[in-house]
Amino acid sequence: MRRSTPPTRARWLAGLMTAALATGACAVVSLVAATPASALANGLAKAPPMGFNDWNSFGCAVDEQLIEQTADYFVSSGLKAAGYNYVNIDDCWLLKARSADGHLVPDPVKFPHGIKGTADYVHSLGLKLGIYEDAGTKTCAGYPGSLGHEQTDANDFAAWGVDYLKYDNCNNQSNGSLADYKARYTAMGDALKKTGRPIVYSICEWGVNDPATWAGDIGNLWRTTGDINDSWGSLKSIIAQNAPLAQYAQPGAWNDPDMLEVGNGHMTDTEYKTHFGLWAEMAAPLLIGTDLRKATPATLSILLNKDVIAIDQDKLGVQGQVIAQGNGTMVFNKPLKNGDRAVALYNSNDAAATMSTTAAQIGLTRSTAYSLKDVWSGTTTETAGTISAVVPAHGTALYRVKAVSDYRKFAPATTLGVTSPSSYTGADIGIAAGATTTFASTISDYGRDALTDVRLTADAPDGWSVAATSAWSAKRVKTNGSFATGWSLSSPASAQPGNYGVTLTASYAYGTHRPVAVTRHVVVQIVPTPPHGSVALSDVTWVSATNGWGPVEKDLSNGETAAGDGKPISIRGTVYPKGLGTNAQSDIVYYVGGKCSSLTTDVGIDDEVATKGGDVLFQIFADDAKVADSGKITNTSAVKSLTANLTGVTWLRLHVDPDGATTYDHGDWAGPQLTCS
Repeated sequence: MRRSTPPTRARWLAGLMTAALATGACAVVSLVAATPASALANGLAKAPPMGFNDWNSFGCAVDEQLIEQTADYFVSSGLKAAGYNYVNIDDCWLLKARSADGHLVPDPVKFPHGIKGTADYVHSLGLKLGIYEDAGTKTCAGYPGSLGHEQTDANDFAAWGVDYLKYDNCNNQSNGSLADYKARYTAMGDALKKTGRPIVYSICEWGVNDPATWAGDIGNLWRTTGDINDSWGSLKSIIAQNAPLAQYAQPGAWNDPDMLEVGNGHMTDTEYKTHFGLWAEMAAPLLIGTDLRKATPATLSILLNKDVIAIDQDKLGVQGQVIAQGNGTMVFNKPLKNGDRAVALYNSNDAAATMSTTAAQIGLTRSTAYSLKDVWSGTTTETAGTISAVVPAHGTALYRVKAVSDYRKFAPATTLGVTSPSSYTGADIGIAAGATTTFASTISDYGRDALTDVRLTADAPDGWSVAATSAWSAKRVKTNGSFATGWSLSSPASAQPGNYGVTLTASYAYGTHRPVAVTRHVVVQIVPTPPHGSVALSDVTWVSATNGWGPVEKDLSNGETAAGDGKPISIRGTVYPKGLGTNAQSDIVYYVGGKCSSLTTDVGIDDEVATKGGDVLFQIFADDAKVADSGKITNTSAVKSLTANLTGVTWLRLHVDPDGATTYDHGDWAGPQLTCS
């Protein structure tokens, strides 16, 4: 749960083979399945647990009222009916010292009726209660741990009516060996068995010793990563670590990429849908981590999506496997009990991407056609075999796919793609104020029915102009065919830097049906004026910035939470008045427009975490080419200087790679100086 010990990166399976196929930008891979650990024989968690945990939203501010109000809301909101049934208490529920006879003592102020009283209330609503403890001398927040007290504590949990135990890894007194980790977690597992009460056992050792390879014999679920936080960088990193572990999951034994951040407010709805959808695709526990008493309709629409929940809870109990990846995208395939497939097209990039796979590649038998149910929109289309989508930045298209014979009751599956010579990682089109650029749209038909009477239109903001430069209509687009239209786009001289939108609409008919329409929101960014002379990079306006923990800071280190919460940048005792403070994984993109010649900078892990850890790579990209690389930098590495040649370069990107986990990765770009004409 906490970040006291950095977890290792989950490793790819032995026997990874690259096939001679490609889907869009993805290389198709086939995995040789390893033998997973057998599932714990306690008969519990046959599907991934669903419920609530207070930590992500409340930290130590947990009490009886919060837990009981959350349980009430489970019932009134429909969450209980949707399958959420565990209401879990995290750290800080107890006093700082054990009783005279060695028992844990619930805080009488926070829990005036004790944990048993809270459990009784939760049980009265037909729900279950979870509790938290630690396989060390103290919990992560400094309360008594269970190391050496396993049976006493397990007996108390059972007597109180606890149904779920999350068992953490702080203050563990470990020698770091796998044997020690197994011993500590086995001790509590054995103690829980001896109580005779059915208690789901959640091992929270942060993925330190690759628990996917051994924890299935000991617990019902195991954390595969360090702590999640409510940021895109954190979510992206955790997906990458958990995705390769599919063969270790099975009913009663699940990979756990940590709790849900959906609704906590620091990511977009698109990112939250990726979060929830991929947790379902990866057969992960769905433990809500937001204040449900304040949940918005948008948050509830994600958490209550019955089609997504059905994918997560499918009785076959298979974690979706990555069958293709490359260039920041992954294709997941999850077989379902009734023979359907759940297919996720995940785009981690900062701009939309067209992604594809096929019915054959996901293992469906040959058929006349296949239905694609978009589980987010609820819309079903038909395809002759190609499964494709224009996936937005940080988005995931999630489909339930099956063979059908009566395909004509569905509209053909289509995509409306956009390409531009001025695209970059943060937008479909980049353009200067008062300039003109070009782009192309392509409508593609993947259905059994041809598209007829195809027409393309485009709408731009006031003051802009957009016009077709080639044919904008076609009589017919056949199955697996496409129709392209060229466009010219001009921006007004008064346009300020930032994102704008052009809306493309393709209308068409199919079979005997009346015309239907699909739209595409094209992201257009007015880029800043390129800098002049020799300037500190932190004084230049970036066009996009993503960061692992908290925002990228200008002239401060990374404080991990809010803008301005960092400290002066300091590496190995040298303080830098100018620079950029990040936490891996981080990307910062600048428009230099061919006007700059070089960038020089010092790099290193900030002194604020010098005694704790950190392990990163600093890389500089000029357009698509890597032009500087620090190699591995740790908390003890000396300051390293980088110089990058930017002659003729349009886009400058600074990348900080976590080189594994994101723990303590406070990477500083110290004193970066940009030289321009």
